[in-house]
Amino acid sequence: MRNSCIRKSLVTSRSLSCVALAAALCACSTMAPRYERPAAPVAAAFPSAAASAAAPSTDVAPAAQPWQAYFKDARLDQLISAALANNRDLRVAMLNIEVARAQVGLSRANDFPTINLQGTRTRETGIQTLNTVGLAVAGYEVDLWGRVRSLTDAALAQLSATEEARKAAQISLIASVANAYYAMAGDQALLDVARQTLSTRTDTLKLIQLRFDNGVASSIDLQLNKSLVESARVAFVTAQRQRALDQNALELLIGGPLPAQQPAATAWDDMALPDVPAGLPSEVLLGRPDVRQAEEQLIAANANIGAARAAFFPTISLTGSYGTASTSLNGLFDHSAWSFIPQVTLPLFDAGRTRNNLRVSEAQRDLAVVQYEKAVQVAFRDVADALAGRATLADQLSAQQAETDAEAARYKLSDLLFTNGVASSLDQLDAQRSLFASQQALVQVKLALLQNRIAVYRALGGGWTMPETPAS
Repeated sequence: MRNSCIRKSLVTSRSLSCVALAAALCACSTMAPRYERPAAPVAAAFPSAAASAAAPSTDVAPAAQPWQAYFKDARLDQLISAALANNRDLRVAMLNIEVARAQVGLSRANDFPTINLQGTRTRETGIQTLNTVGLAVAGYEVDLWGRVRSLTDAALAQLSATEEARKAAQISLIASVANAYYAMAGDQALLDVARQTLSTRTDTLKLIQLRFDNGVASSIDLQLNKSLVESARVAFVTAQRQRALDQNALELLIGGPLPAQQPAATAWDDMALPDVPAGLPSEVLLGRPDVRQAEEQLIAANANIGAARAAFFPTISLTGSYGTASTSLNGLFDHSAWSFIPQVTLPLFDAGRTRNNLRVSEAQRDLAVVQYEKAVQVAFRDVADALAGRATLADQLSAQQAETDAEAARYKLSDLLFTNGVASSLDQLDAQRSLFASQQALVQVKLALLQNRIAVYRALGGGWTMPETPAS
């Protein structure tokens, strides 16, 4: 019994020593190149930075501002919440995260030995039978050169890239819902303008018809008024169709029909979005999820080089078991048995497979660098394009509003003169036609301004930060 205890103590001591040695060897650093973020191949400031210096500024950067705080529209908030819960594209992005997280778990599992419970019964030369039962470690690789760790680092970077892709998908979805929402509101405003114009022109046609019947108006005036009524009818049905298309697009984005119970709609004239901070440096692009995604993919490619380099060096794997053995089942647990088999594999000739694998990893890293730089350039152009219309659209809206006010005053005066027989119907019809066109242009310019605000907010990476929920 004493010898058995001593033998078990020695086995345990040796096992602990092996585990400690393996842990010490695995604590080494990887052979991956030291990662350095590539210099951004863009200017330090956006082209319109100087022009926007006089614009109002806010203290909160768009990337750190939740979409609820930016839009401040109860009905739009409801639609965006429905889209985030039901949109299939966003679900795909979220499921991709689960896949990447599982891949990380698989990679991390290689850091630990796989322990199996096994039992055997072997009959040797038909005379003696050996029964064994115990725990076995099969082929555990000692990560001496950091190969396994490099693969784990690559998997973690891919997980981060997938999470950033989900954020980018969320930003795109929120912007798309907001654009569709304001487009539907704008087309509703055009529909209202067309309805009002059709009603006005119909009333005018009735008056012209009465005058024509009494020999006061000419046939030319009558036909011209009929033409204007029908053109207003065309605009009305066109706006109806576009309004229906907008609703279909919005329902696709939110993943279902519009909610039956919705908050009160904001009036078109009251719809507005805040401006962006002035003088933003181009460094804000580094926080965009798509840029972060490209950088994480670059980090993953860099880590894969470490795994490829480690393949040039010997691989040490450990195989062992500890349990009991006996020639009879009755004495199976009376005698301990153990084995410890280290194995060293040194690559000598593999027809260039290891070297070409390293070349592939290095080429993929270089490709990831180019893709990262392109992502930064695309992001820079997105912001630059959005900022290009930032100030000009506001000025255009102001000028268009002044023009519409002037056309409204002109039509009111010409209609009064025509009704009292002072001016001809041509003056009244021309003023009516100009007012309708100006009203349509005003709606379109305002819609362009709203969508430009959304484009700037999206281009600067806003929309993925969720608001903090108060502690219960």
